[in-house]
Amino acid sequence: MRAEDSQTWNEIFAQPRIWAEWAPILADKAQEISIWIKEKQITEIVFAGAGTSAFIGDALSFAPFNGLITKAIPTTDIVACPFECLRDDPQLLVVQFGRSGDSSESVGTLDLLDLQFPKVQRLNITCNPKGALATRAPAGSGEQKVIALPEATHDTGFAMTSSFTTMLLSALACLDTQADVAGNLDKIADKASALLPALQAMTPARPDRVVFLGSGSLKGVARESALKVLELTAGHTMSSWDSTLGFRHGPKAVITGPDLIVVMIHPDAHTALYDRDMAREIKAQYPAAMVVTMGGEGCNVDLRTLGDARWEAPLYVLAAQIWAVAWSGELALNIDNPFAGQGNLSRVVSGVTLYPVRA
Repeated sequence: MRAEDSQTWNEIFAQPRIWAEWAPILADKAQEISIWIKEKQITEIVFAGAGTSAFIGDALSFAPFNGLITKAIPTTDIVACPFECLRDDPQLLVVQFGRSGDSSESVGTLDLLDLQFPKVQRLNITCNPKGALATRAPAGSGEQKVIALPEATHDTGFAMTSSFTTMLLSALACLDTQADVAGNLDKIADKASALLPALQAMTPARPDRVVFLGSGSLKGVARESALKVLELTAGHTMSSWDSTLGFRHGPKAVITGPDLIVVMIHPDAHTALYDRDMAREIKAQYPAAMVVTMGGEGCNVDLRTLGDARWEAPLYVLAAQIWAVAWSGELALNIDNPFAGQGNLSRVVSGVTLYPVRA
């Protein structure tokens, strides 16, 4: 299957248009949500999701918003360990992300909020207006807001692409109250329009191993990038991820030869010093490895747009999206369903046994 013939490829290249068209609508919705958060006197936000949806929280929770405490807690943890993750507090907001809004853990988290944490406020950001996240009303006193994204973000392919980036941007718009939401999305869209064909043209040969490194908010992007490669190549290309400084403390052992190492250079000048040091170190210590830098001046891929890692996060993940699809096609996989016929992974996770909880 050629990469260009897949629905996943089309969904990746549709992202700039989706963001630009969504920008004015989101600006209004974001203002409404930000006012609501202030009215509810929210002091803490938990970003929740499973898999790719959880990594949105990883990217958003690094820097505080207006003094709010922010945490990324996957729904897979919430369902398994609810009382270690949440408390019944009306000043707590759970922001739940879900492409389908119907995964087992999404539904399980809604159940827990209804029965064990009914005072908690909720914001559900989903790509499916018919899913549980969009349609199910809360049972307790906590209020719920829903942002249903444009239909085009409800990816039909196995891998989450536009759903990830647009849910991230939508949550960011609601919380970054100083931002020009419509203007920022337009700038990100313009940059991505030029970046996508450039990334396609520089697609590296498929490595046996690929590592993604990022600092701060970009660590979550590195994690998502690694998952995209692992998923779309059905495990034939092993992937790893870490923080830039954390990589030295053991995980660097993953490099064994002609591997691909992608170092995401943070837009903050201080943080970028450490990222650039790591890129130079890997080049010197592992001459067989291919090191690709993404970020500011002098990088192999120039992503400079807004100077904020959270807003630029969707740009950093585009390389993994494009290259993983190309490598999947090279492996003659069904790009839109790399696990077709195996039955061990599915587009929407279901069938998880949810056990009742007693306080």
